[in-house]
Amino acid sequence: MAETVEKVVNAIQDEYPDDFAWCYGCGRLNEHGHQLRTGWQGEQTVTIYEPKPEHTALPGFVYGGVVASLIDCHGTGSAALTLHRKNGHEVGDGAEPPRFVTASLKVDFLQPTPQNVPLKAVGTVHEIHPKKFKVEAEVYANEALCARGEVIAVVMPSTFLKK
Repeated sequence: MAETVEKVVNAIQDEYPDDFAWCYGCGRLNEHGHQLRTGWQGEQTVTIYEPKPEHTALPGFVYGGVVASLIDCHGTGSAALTLHRKNGHEVGDGAEPPRFVTASLKVDFLQPTPQNVPLKAVGTVHEIHPKKFKVEAEVYANEALCARGEVIAVVMPSTFLKK
């Protein structure tokens, strides 16, 4: 993972309608949230995030809940990217992408995550069912693999809609 960390330009979260853009992790309209953005990098997905000073666990290290949030929203965003592409669309083509929610989240912390370093989540997506995807994610700080996780993401049920 000896690559430069670059911002995600074409993020699936940019395409979510306003009603679905409030998630604390990835909602672009939640000014107090992380505003995570997930896009393609080859056949894998990527999310870049730089934790803020208030995301401290111990001086110099990131709180694990922030890393878990990164894996969580990276997973649902990755599933949305994959199904959107499977449906014949790409980010920015004007088609509304599917929305996903987390059915399960597993995180293994491999080493402490340093602060003041952009974090990069890299995902590989596997379809389990037409409405259910498994996303394997790795979180890097520079070249150090800090955490590994798995998200089972399902298409958001219509019961989540407020009417």
